[in-house]
Amino acid sequence: MKKAIMLSLAVLFGFAVLMGVAPVDVQAKTTFVTIGTGGITGVYYPTGGAIAKMVNAKRDEYGIRATVESTGGSVFNINAIMVGDLEFGVAQSDRQFQAVKGLAEWEDRGPQKDLRAVFSIHAENVDLIAAADANINTIQDLKGKRVNIGNVGSGYRQNAIDALEANGLNYEKDFNAESLKAAEAPGMIQDGRMDAGFYTVGHPSGYYKEATAGTRKVKFIEIPNVDKILKKYPYYAKSVTLIKDYPGAENTEDIPTFGVKATFVTSAKVPDEVVYAITKEVFDNFDTFKTLHPAYEGLTKEGMLEGLSAPIHPGAMKYYKEAGLMK
Repeated sequence: MKKAIMLSLAVLFGFAVLMGVAPVDVQAKTTFVTIGTGGITGVYYPTGGAIAKMVNAKRDEYGIRATVESTGGSVFNINAIMVGDLEFGVAQSDRQFQAVKGLAEWEDRGPQKDLRAVFSIHAENVDLIAAADANINTIQDLKGKRVNIGNVGSGYRQNAIDALEANGLNYEKDFNAESLKAAEAPGMIQDGRMDAGFYTVGHPSGYYKEATAGTRKVKFIEIPNVDKILKKYPYYAKSVTLIKDYPGAENTEDIPTFGVKATFVTSAKVPDEVVYAITKEVFDNFDTFKTLHPAYEGLTKEGMLEGLSAPIHPGAMKYYKEAGLMK
């Protein structure tokens, strides 16, 4: 019986060759990966798109097809990666830290032991804007106002809460807190349905350009007690938002604030060769990658290995050792 089967296969193979049809390689396959990003007005979405474009350009070489999904942000991306709904995602460095340690949203679930870091990207500032006619000149003036602190599952929601708590404010008691996705907030400020909003993003950002370009005048509000925030949370750092990026804002001087880094994360279950290929494409095309968004202007290869709390994925580590970026 076995000999008969083998003979039949040989005949079919010979027939295929005579007809000019190449035999099918049953081992050949495409690996599909999805990159979770954030709102379309932020930097996460174009970041994911840039990475996917690079990888897809080498589809024949790597056998990887990458797609991008706009999501609720950092927490959503990490959770989706952990359950296998996403292979990669962009997440704030503070959220990576909290997930690995089993803090904040992961306090009940415990440490996310399969979370793996790939690289970090741009710096992200935590900013607060307010309509000029809302009589908000300090963070304390938020009392009694309508303020967006961010959708549940976003990284910037916790950043807003940290800023508020450091200044003695409680979003559940002191003002009318909205839980909107970032893309919704600028329009609601402009049409008078909201007075102020927090957001964490790399600059320049479409969010703040939209918010400051309308007929209703908008200004950035300085967040005080940054040293207190940094002392409590080691993953934050001081930063400055440059007002030159937003000529429509009412401010005339740069705004001191604090921030985090955007990081690219994955799961320990994602194959080494897939992570290696994506890491290689980003770093081998580093100069091109930097030109894809103004927020990447200050990037360095060495800086892209900072702000990582989760263990580095072996696939990424293989590239870093080959490139001499790590020993």
